[in-house]
Amino acid sequence: MSVLVCGEAIVDLFVDIADGEMRAKPVLGGSPFNVAIGLARLDVPTSFFGGLSSDAFGSAIRARLLAEKIDIRHAVETDRLTTISVVGTDATGRPAYAFHGEGKADRGVETADLPAALDDGIRAIVMGSYTLAVAPVAAAHLNFARREANRRLISIDPNLRPTVTPDINRWRSQFSAFLSCAGIIKASDEDLGIAFPGVAHRDLVESWFAQGVTLCVVTHGPKGAVAWRPDRNPIVESGRSVELVDTVGAGDSFHAALIARLDRMGALSRQAIAKLDDARLSDALSFAITASAITCSRLGANPPRSAEISALSP
Repeated sequence: MSVLVCGEAIVDLFVDIADGEMRAKPVLGGSPFNVAIGLARLDVPTSFFGGLSSDAFGSAIRARLLAEKIDIRHAVETDRLTTISVVGTDATGRPAYAFHGEGKADRGVETADLPAALDDGIRAIVMGSYTLAVAPVAAAHLNFARREANRRLISIDPNLRPTVTPDINRWRSQFSAFLSCAGIIKASDEDLGIAFPGVAHRDLVESWFAQGVTLCVVTHGPKGAVAWRPDRNPIVESGRSVELVDTVGAGDSFHAALIARLDRMGALSRQAIAKLDDARLSDALSFAITASAITCSRLGANPPRSAEISALSP
């Protein structure tokens, strides 16, 4: 079984200002890019679909994907430049983003660029972040999701970026268009608070279940995560204590590890997820929380490998 990850691959420029001096470090990133690497490091055969620039950053991204043994046959080659995301962190380690991406490679993917056909071995498609909501790539991803929803499991992380999509009403409308295609929604409580202020998580996920979603997982930072399913009690898993370095890529590591664990269980389909008992779903949450905690213990989006998670698992 393999997984296709769709979305942006960009450059995160980490900026630190202290004593009047500015230090900057470029790091390859982007939420879907991080998820793809996270999956590959957890021994899941992984492919990437997104716009890759011919510029120096694009070449570095391409080389990194290949080094991680990620299949890039579906990537879209383009002369558009690579998006640069300037990342600063506050005293708690939370990232703050400023995107320089208008007209760049990751946003330029169109419906005509979609893969004509996918291998039967691709059992799941992962989508997320701002490429769900910016033109023209959002329309391409929506067409892709609609085309493949009855053939493969689709997992979506909204991973809201208000600096890229400041019109929340428009973002909600765009995100809602994907719900009928999604088997899994993975979202952070922070994103849900911004996108759906004042709406209880139970009410929100019930509305998503009514549109066909099978599993909703809400992450709560250091507190852990909650898995919601139709007509069943939620599963709650506590977080793991780590020495925090930063939280960049933590949600992406969680998403990758969740999909990887479900894959190991043979549960990468709506039908299989619906049949998961509480113990196995709890195990998948615990595995994903551990992956996320490891990522928080080091700088940048650096998802763990299977052996690292096993070493911390009870």
